[in-house]
Amino acid sequence: MNIISWNVNGIRAVVKKGFFEWLEEASPDVVCLQEVKARPDQVPPEVAEPAGYHAVWNPAQRKGYSGVATFTKKKPKNVYLGMGIERFDGEGRYIRHEFPEFDLLNIYFPNGTSGEERLQYKLDYYDAFLEHCEALRAEGRELVICGDVNTAHKAIDLKNPKQNEKNSGFLPIEREWMDKFVAHGYIDTFREFNQGPDQYSWWTYRANARERNIGWRLDYFFVTEGLKKRVKNSYITPEVMGSDHCPVGIEITG
Repeated sequence: MNIISWNVNGIRAVVKKGFFEWLEEASPDVVCLQEVKARPDQVPPEVAEPAGYHAVWNPAQRKGYSGVATFTKKKPKNVYLGMGIERFDGEGRYIRHEFPEFDLLNIYFPNGTSGEERLQYKLDYYDAFLEHCEALRAEGRELVICGDVNTAHKAIDLKNPKQNEKNSGFLPIEREWMDKFVAHGYIDTFREFNQGPDQYSWWTYRANARERNIGWRLDYFFVTEGLKKRVKNSYITPEVMGSDHCPVGIEITG
């Protein structure tokens, strides 16, 4: 099973930049989109549910903001929108899909760059999410977790770590949560296959950052321990354009 995650920074915008051509060529079994910035009734039917895929949308209550959507070739057994926490669920950041071998979580974590209040919201979301995942694991579920985490975990995960130590996305307190998450047994799949530097999934639109590869690795696939041996590859596709993020993916048996 090939699963791809992509923060498209607006589904309507990325459709105009070759999304369907990319989807046809890549042909993933599942594609998890973040920051779709639309409701399914605001886009053409072929965008709301691409041919050959089952579609699940969880848009934000606020128009033109946030939102996630997942397209799957095989229909999940069950689908859940949100963690069941009103404070967080209105922003359309979570879809969980039950498949026979694992649950797939498509997540768009909050951004903390707009001030202290949003940073605290992001940190609270992180803590609630870990507690939620632990509850799912306590039920015996194996998890595949993908999406835009909005934090670069380690210095290798961004071009200019020293210059960004006081900026949200690389604050010590954000990175400490990433440490805690991994310590609970959630495996950063990309680093199981690639330990090299200069591997990024997001670039600012300013100063030709993408052409110069001045980026951040903000998009991740995590799996629980029981799935580690079933992950055959984990990759980033920086050559795919259309958003300020690029798609990331895994190949997993099951």
